[in-house]
Amino acid sequence: MRHHKAHRKFHREKRQYTALMRSLARSLVLHEAIVTTVAKAKELRPFVETLITTSKEDTLASRRLVNTRLGSTEAAKKLHDTFAKRYETRAGGYTRLVRLGRVGKRTGEQARVEFVPAGGGSSSGGK
Repeated sequence: MRHHKAHRKFHREKRQYTALMRSLARSLVLHEAIVTTVAKAKELRPFVETLITTSKEDTLASRRLVNTRLGSTEAAKKLHDTFAKRYETRAGGYTRLVRLGRVGKRTGEQARVEFVPAGGGSSSGGK
């Protein structure tokens, strides 16, 4: 039974799962949008949003933590310099998941993960 299991494993061991999340997050930060499966996209969102929230603090400790989680100095620098400034007034919800449907015969459902445009994050209530 999967009681108290927080994440999908994707039939991988812990190090493989960590490498997968790190790679997807690094690509998302550097390219600002990626296409992957829906399940991987759903797992990636909280991972990346935590990194952006951490990078908004802009301390040496937060820079080192983000650099360790991403495994890339270039991506960590972009997170702190670009995204932290872009979302400084936003309280969360930095990414968007757009479902693209199935591509090919045997592939799973694809999704595009992208960053939302900068803004205050307040909704107008209705359309």
